[in-house]
Amino acid sequence: MLEITRLYKSYPTPRGKLELLSDVSLSLSRGDAASIMGPSGSGKSTLLYILGALEPPTSGAVMLDGRNPFELPEKQLAAFRNRQVGFVFQDHCLLPQCSVLENVLVPTLVAESQDGAQDRARALLEQVGLKERLDHLPSELSGGEQQRVALARALIREPLLLLCDEPTGNLDRASAETVASMLLDLQHSRQTILIVVTHNPELAAKFPIRLELAGKNLNRV
Repeated sequence: MLEITRLYKSYPTPRGKLELLSDVSLSLSRGDAASIMGPSGSGKSTLLYILGALEPPTSGAVMLDGRNPFELPEKQLAAFRNRQVGFVFQDHCLLPQCSVLENVLVPTLVAESQDGAQDRARALLEQVGLKERLDHLPSELSGGEQQRVALARALIREPLLLLCDEPTGNLDRASAETVASMLLDLQHSRQTILIVVTHNPELAAKFPIRLELAGKNLNRV
């Protein structure tokens, strides 16, 4: 369960306080998939970073699996984020010197146990259609293939929460459709909580829960 309660986020600026989020509340259960749209600068990415425990809110609470990650000491917070949250960004952020398989395994390197990690990585890469590309470098893949590697990497620790920031933003239409379908199929099979931020109305429409962030508030469409 992901529970967001009266979330507020502001930043100090030379011209005064800049408010991005105000009184944002949301509840999602395991297996829910939601898209978030909104104008540029409305705070969509900021909200995603807060939900992923990358940035603390100014006030309000984020509860994931019954825990508030921002109450944890820094080392435990990092471990919680690594275990419970998967990220997919618009830029796939793959390590250029590492193979496809090695990139997927990166999140497991700091895990207490790496038992079964290789098998999970290979199975995920097979699911995203890259079984024959394990030893390839990112530079040898298309943009859509690189994003599929990023998706497999995000799921390697079997997180409860999967967060995607414009996951198809840099892809052509055909590649975007492929990545979107794989994203939803993998999310459904694993019953993760999926939240995708996008400017693409066609991608947003694929999700059973559609939200809009505007005027500092989050509302269902």
